[in-house]
Amino acid sequence: MLLIHCPYCGEARSELEFSAAGEAHIDRPQNIAEISDEDFAAYFFMRTNPKGIHYERWRHAHGCGRFFNAVRDTVSDRFLKTYKAGEPKPDRAEFEGEGR
Repeated sequence: MLLIHCPYCGEARSELEFSAAGEAHIDRPQNIAEISDEDFAAYFFMRTNPKGIHYERWRHAHGCGRFFNAVRDTVSDRFLKTYKAGEPKPDRAEFEGEGR
């Protein structure tokens, strides 16, 4: 069983309690009504899909219900760090070489 640490509840819980919510740290355009259709499509649909370290949003759906961010290695499926929404994105160099 995969355990995920909820930074709000302060404990690791079963993956069954969580829902993935996509890529983290996506910048919303300043005035979305004025961007081109191509730029809107890129913002709304295009996401990175890296092999290795990835920043993701998760929700503790069957717990506190809150969204948080996670750093996960997509190769090993190992969570390297979880942190509260709104906190700064951790430096990628902090995780290089982990999880494999």
